[in-house]
Amino acid sequence: MLRTIVLLALSLPAAAQLRPDPSLLRTIDTNLRLAVVQYRYLAAHTPSGVLPRSFDSAAGSVTTSGSGWWTSGFFPATLLELYGVSKDTALYNEAFRRMRLLEREQYNKTTHDLGFMMYCPFGEAWRLTGSAADADILMNSARSLSTRFRRAAGVIRSWDHAPWQYPVIIDNMMNLELLMWASRHSGDTSFRHIAVTHAFTTMRNHYRPDYSSYHVVDYDTVTGAVLKRQTAQGYADSSDWARGQAWGLYGFTAMYRWTHDRRFLSQATHIADFILAHIPADRVPYWDYSDPRIPDTYRDASAAAVMASALIELAGYVPPAEGRRYLAAATAALRTLSSPSYRSAYGANGGFLLMHSVGNIPAKTEIDVPLSYADYYFVEAMLRYRALGGSNRF
Repeated sequence: MLRTIVLLALSLPAAAQLRPDPSLLRTIDTNLRLAVVQYRYLAAHTPSGVLPRSFDSAAGSVTTSGSGWWTSGFFPATLLELYGVSKDTALYNEAFRRMRLLEREQYNKTTHDLGFMMYCPFGEAWRLTGSAADADILMNSARSLSTRFRRAAGVIRSWDHAPWQYPVIIDNMMNLELLMWASRHSGDTSFRHIAVTHAFTTMRNHYRPDYSSYHVVDYDTVTGAVLKRQTAQGYADSSDWARGQAWGLYGFTAMYRWTHDRRFLSQATHIADFILAHIPADRVPYWDYSDPRIPDTYRDASAAAVMASALIELAGYVPPAEGRRYLAAATAALRTLSSPSYRSAYGANGGFLLMHSVGNIPAKTEIDVPLSYADYYFVEAMLRYRALGGSNRF
């Protein structure tokens, strides 16, 4: 899946103008070799029947989840990413052992996160093997996700709990690729219609004039009218939660890849420009761009990893000068994430790659810790960067 994405990006004329930095390519190779060792360690220290999501340094133990948690797919997906570049069969076998835990979620109609949970690991597995069984799981997952779409609002519902009527979070842009894949694979255009409609509705209702996004938009269940715009994980309703900005950037870039609709490309470039106008020089954002405590507050490596991966792809879709600017920002982010300030040492950090991510500060959970999705998008970004130089193996 991921290498296919890179090849699509590099088929555009602007991509020919992108030149990766040789020294960063060497650093990335070092990082990926570390990642193979770290993830073998993480697999060995994660009990069977669960999936790793973080590491509790005080307890010295991996924080885990069941298959229904939204981050459940990232660990096996990262194992498959690393197998793709290393051909280490231990990673491959471990990925499929853990993915068996996830198979039940293909019928889960209570979550919008099936793109994260299912498309990341099973999409990568399908790309590697072409397995009809993996394709069937993805199709069933897409059908389940589609049940959460309401025509009146034009969006896929995110959460089912109060105090909202029909809440949609910006994160949901990341789940649309599952539907786009299902439409292309099956020829059923209803999946594409849901994804495209959701994206345009999000573009219309989630974004401010400066192209920052709200986290949550609540809709009337009958009329589809917007009731309120809020945050759940950001500093304030009017603030700019950093990972939310990165989710939107990534999601609209991916939608352009799938549709070639230039409205999605325009949205992605505007979001990128907002981020680059507000992010620190080292290209690792504070957890919320509007936190008044900056610089005395938390950074979020996960937001930097998502942003970097999206910018590398976006750089291949825009005119050369703009592409070089986006690639330069991604390069800076990857350099910073590769430094001892963020990248763990061998055997440290519970086996995770990146330190200093933020889950949910308002809820006081997963603050300044490693996170499975930070690692996933960091590895994806590094693989995309290596592909610019024509590399896909050690």
